[in-house]
Amino acid sequence: MERPILYIAITNHGFGHATRTASVAATIQKLYPEILLILATTAPRWLLECYIEGDFIHRPRAFDLGVVQADSLTMDKEATLEKLLDIKKHQNSLIASEVNFIRQNRVNLILADIPFLAPGFAHAANIPCWMMSNFGWDFIYRDWGGEFTAISDWISDWYSKCDRLFRLPFHEPMSAFKNITDVGLTGGSPYYSADDLRSVWGINAPIEKTILLTFGGLGLQQIPYDNLRRFPDWQFIVFDESAPDLPNLVKISNRKYRPVDFMPICGRVVSKPGYGTFSEATLLGVPIVTIPREDFAEAIFIIEGITNYNQHQIIKPSEFFQGTWDFLYELPQKPKQSQPIAKDGNEAIAQAVINYFRSN
Repeated sequence: MERPILYIAITNHGFGHATRTASVAATIQKLYPEILLILATTAPRWLLECYIEGDFIHRPRAFDLGVVQADSLTMDKEATLEKLLDIKKHQNSLIASEVNFIRQNRVNLILADIPFLAPGFAHAANIPCWMMSNFGWDFIYRDWGGEFTAISDWISDWYSKCDRLFRLPFHEPMSAFKNITDVGLTGGSPYYSADDLRSVWGINAPIEKTILLTFGGLGLQQIPYDNLRRFPDWQFIVFDESAPDLPNLVKISNRKYRPVDFMPICGRVVSKPGYGTFSEATLLGVPIVTIPREDFAEAIFIIEGITNYNQHQIIKPSEFFQGTWDFLYELPQKPKQSQPIAKDGNEAIAQAVINYFRSN
């Protein structure tokens, strides 16, 4: 029998789509070692290797762009529109070159999170396209109105050609998709023991005074680090190499470590609204402190998700950027829902993929 080959296409936006998809890919590989994974993404290989322990083929390709951003909270709509119009103009050649690769490599199935051209690859190559996400880019752009309305219609049309959607929690309706399977939370699991982390990185503050500050792959230039001086007996963990040297700031410079590895030793995670961080924190039961994002339609659903299913603090941007961080002295609010959220997203998607290969 020929080796089963799965082609995974990942949205070219920050690191969140890459890490949540890589955690699903890792689960597929663990449960079905004979599979060959091809990951088509511009995310760096080192990031994917933090999640996927076995071999995979990395194909550095971008088929969409998400949103052009200066950092985690600042968007450039004009540049985004210009690039989307360019993708639309060249969609046929983008599809043709990828179909050529997919056929040459005898790919059996596409799993995408969530580049809208992926169903086009699948249809031209005569294989199924499955997708996974908690939102579609049509939803994000439609909220911006104007010229983005026509772009959203074009994207919705591509999404409607998808054979099956695994809809993640904290989702918008995703009404362009015709065949939807709801699954639980996805994400990575911590690799290191709490004692190892504490000794390697010199973390000795009690858990309730250990805070993870994480703003995704795009970072956040204007974190008011000066506030940390007001908490001398606390410790703050960041993945920002440009952060200042402060006695209570632990800068994680080694790329083999991920935010999820540190979550179990932290009393809280302070982050922008992003599915990956929120999902991993909720999987581990670590409270979230977050700032709403006015301009990103997905944020409403993500914040509603943690409000329902995790301990949380929703703070105003002014409290974070101009305030004195007194919110750290307050207790997080309890989740609104008494029933826990499903946490089996990685396994549910992986099992569906494996079942497909075994029955075809």
